[in-house]
Amino acid sequence: MSAPDTPAADTADGRTQTLLILGAGGDLTQRLLLPGLGNLVASSGLTGLHLVGSDRGESSDEEWRTLVARAFEAGGAEGPAVDAVVRDTRYVVADATAEDDLRRVMASCRGRLTLYFALPPAVTVEVCRVLARTGVPAGTRLVLEKPFGTDAASATALNELLHGFVPEDHVHRVDHFLGMSTVLNILGVRFANRVIEPLLTSEHVAAVDIVFDETLGLEGRAGFYDTTGALRDMIQSHLLQVLSLVAMPAPSRLDPVDVRDAKAHVLRATHVWDDRPERFSRRARYTAGTVDGRSLPSYTDEPGIDPARETETLAEVVFAVDTWQWAGVPFRVRSGKAIGSPRQEVTFWFKAPQHVPDGLVGDVPDNRLRLGIGPHRLQLDLNVNGPGDPSTISPVTLDTTFGPGELLEYGEVLRGVLEDEKPLSVRDDMSVESWRIVEPVLDAWSDGRVPLDEYPAGSAGPAHWEQLPS
Repeated sequence: MSAPDTPAADTADGRTQTLLILGAGGDLTQRLLLPGLGNLVASSGLTGLHLVGSDRGESSDEEWRTLVARAFEAGGAEGPAVDAVVRDTRYVVADATAEDDLRRVMASCRGRLTLYFALPPAVTVEVCRVLARTGVPAGTRLVLEKPFGTDAASATALNELLHGFVPEDHVHRVDHFLGMSTVLNILGVRFANRVIEPLLTSEHVAAVDIVFDETLGLEGRAGFYDTTGALRDMIQSHLLQVLSLVAMPAPSRLDPVDVRDAKAHVLRATHVWDDRPERFSRRARYTAGTVDGRSLPSYTDEPGIDPARETETLAEVVFAVDTWQWAGVPFRVRSGKAIGSPRQEVTFWFKAPQHVPDGLVGDVPDNRLRLGIGPHRLQLDLNVNGPGDPSTISPVTLDTTFGPGELLEYGEVLRGVLEDEKPLSVRDDMSVESWRIVEPVLDAWSDGRVPLDEYPAGSAGPAHWEQLPS
């Protein structure tokens, strides 16, 4: 059910639109969304944007404008377009799960409406149930943060709920990870280099590692993290999306349909290696230790943690991608917190040379191509003749850096939302497939078929684990 169109005022770009942030008082809005929005407005000169913040907490329009201005400043944003958004923005006190409140908030908007759910997932679902009853103005866009459901069934149910009052092409399931310029560089490196892309097949690649290990611990997120864990928080969402970019066939164009079709093709072909999650998945959580000179308590001693949940802070799964290009190549996907030697990269490990002629002396390490997700760099490891004896092999690394990108991660996310571009957003079928891929692992862990190991904070992981080469 849809409400009538809201009249749009004429602007420089021909339309006015409202970005309504539900959950405006939360950390996501203040720390990430608003700096990203200011960054976008300053970079693009975006006009015709009406920003409305709404939450249950009391705040005046003037207090909200001050908060917005400070957040924009934190994102390095300044200029006439930025000042115009700050002057025009307003705050509405409301409970988004109450039908009358939600109607009142939407009545304060003008032009095309974009609803950003900066809310806990369960609250987002409740708000969407209200919207299914009240309807939304025609053309309304919805923006949802992950997680999209808690399993394949709930993701399917959420999609059906959304489709009851907006079409799929008006839904943005955003993954800020895909707004990182270093992640987007995967596409440029793969598809703009003839010397690289033809080698990225099972004929030449022995294995692919996708790793996001970080030094951070809980950082005050116990309420969210202890019911989520590394597998759901990072692998099911962010890193499976990275895997789909790494393994997808070349699209004809970088438009929403082609890119998302290519990514969905990969996810449909992905499953746990040999369909044996008890053999090809591992989990662990950190104990007390020191990371970067900072002492961390054991995960189970952090405030708000329930040790009986057995929440993992380090997860690793080996996946198969059964496509013509990648069949037989293991994709090792890993993410951990409180790791002392963090790595955030995609690594293609190439097979050994077919034949090294007799007379060439020395070790011949495997070639590898490394694309940094955290550090902005690309590295290619090769073997060349040494500086002394020309028959001696010596490994070298060709190294370059990527530009950091013009926009902050959430600036890139909001650009896609406000300009209605979706090549990197998560389509409804992909949100279900991602859960389908990891559910066998979750079941194996729940059944106790995979032990929960431990590692000291600041280490590389459990001592008995075979560590991925660095």
